[in-house]
Amino acid sequence: MNAFKWKHFESHIILTAVRWYLQYSLSYRDIVELLKERGVQVSHTTIMRWVHQYGPEVDKRIRRFLKPTTDSYRVDETYIRVKGQWKYLYRAVDSKGQTIEFMPSANRDVLAAKRFFKKALSSPHNQTPRVITVDKNPAYPPALQQLKDETEIPQETVIRQTKYLNNIVEQDHRFIKRITNPMLGFKSFQTADSTLKGIEAIHMIRKGQVQSLHLPVSSIADFINDSSFAPGLSQ
Repeated sequence: MNAFKWKHFESHIILTAVRWYLQYSLSYRDIVELLKERGVQVSHTTIMRWVHQYGPEVDKRIRRFLKPTTDSYRVDETYIRVKGQWKYLYRAVDSKGQTIEFMPSANRDVLAAKRFFKKALSSPHNQTPRVITVDKNPAYPPALQQLKDETEIPQETVIRQTKYLNNIVEQDHRFIKRITNPMLGFKSFQTADSTLKGIEAIHMIRKGQVQSLHLPVSSIADFINDSSFAPGLSQ
């Protein structure tokens, strides 16, 4: 089904705006100005709706093309602002820096940590962890022990609470923070989730996690529109 059916703008215009917002530190109004210079008149609220609709669609479409990650998980949380309050973004990368999974959460407790690990384990591109490196968050050990008791992960999986080994995931946070900080927070968890899915998907494409297709970031149209590729997107 054409993802752009009934849209008033051509697909390459929509995807250009979405890619700019998800890849660079730009506001919706910045993108309005950039498009205006190219002869396209569009409101910032329209661009916002495009991001909320197509951000998750990019994430959805790249999932089946993701390369397998290693069995060494590096897990950490970073902060995001939602409705004026600081909330959490759980993230995990493997020993090579490839994204394993991410999840926004209102809480930083055992239930949230367990939910995050279950999400990571359910992704087909991830291996069962041999070792999981976490920070000093006290919620991680009991959450992982519950998963062991439920046979979600093997009993022999090693849990390491070593901060310096998590530098790789902390460095990987930087791209996400560079994009989200200028946004000055999200209006709701739903919009945070939609936008972060798009940002993380672009980040995974940039890191070369999409196998076989070997497409540049500008070719995200292939993941969104089944019927045609928007050639203007790369301009």
